Amino acid sequence: MRIALFVTCLTDTLFPGTGQAVVRLLERLGHQVAFPEGQTCCGQMHFNTGYRRESLPMARGFAEAFAGFDAIVSPSASCTAMVREYHAQLAAEAGDATLARAVAEIAPRVHDLSTLLTGVLGVTDVGAYFPHRVTYHPTCHSLRMLRVGDAPLRLLREVRGLDLAELPDADTCCGFGGTFSIKNPDVSAAMCADKVAAVHQSRAEVLCAADNSCLMHIGGALTRQRAGVSVMHLAEILASTEDHPAVPRGHETAVTS
Repeated sequence: MRIALFVTCLTDTLFPGTGQAVVRLLERLGHQVAFPEGQTCCGQMHFNTGYRRESLPMARGFAEAFAGFDAIVSPSASCTAMVREYHAQLAAEAGDATLARAVAEIAPRVHDLSTLLTGVLGVTDVGAYFPHRVTYHPTCHSLRMLRVGDAPLRLLREVRGLDLAELPDADTCCGFGGTFSIKNPDVSAAMCADKVAAVHQSRAEVLCAADNSCLMHIGGALTRQRAGVSVMHLAEILASTEDHPAVPRGHETAVTS
């Protein structure tokens, strides 16, 4: 199976370790992962802000960069949903039959990590080891658009040493919402405060999610509170082994000093 990594802008720019973790994990499972260098933004930020025409070249670029792969994996449920749900809409609005055909072929092969592992590759035990108390936040796009269900939880339950704690009101939004958090900062902060309170109730050491954008939002609030709770992407936990343990974000200095 020819697998390509769609790393996304946010991950590539701010959290490259997540993309590396995806590759490390899949290679450990016996798969080769390509990185198409022609990939750019999927256009989600532009699309969500109303710049649909400006999103169109990015949809075309995605189709060109990822043509020919059997599966495309992304560490972002929101960007995966953009490709699967809205690239076809952009093609239809533009009357671009060539792009519509390309999207119809490629979009069904774009998966978030949990769906690729459990649904396409058929694995839940990936040989991970992570001896920490973890709670999982199901991000809005993974929950409501991709409908990944309990796939991330099934993966986490198979991680040796991991104590999985239930997150109260897990299905509520954290308040990030891309540019929503910029345009509506007060509402966004209030929603994040509720999510942080739920994290505290779980008594977890680490908050896990499938979107670095949400982790960045919640993690920022946890850091400002000096809560002692780290955030980690699902890929980073699943890539962790006894020989190559993952370091929760915020603990790097303590470990290396």
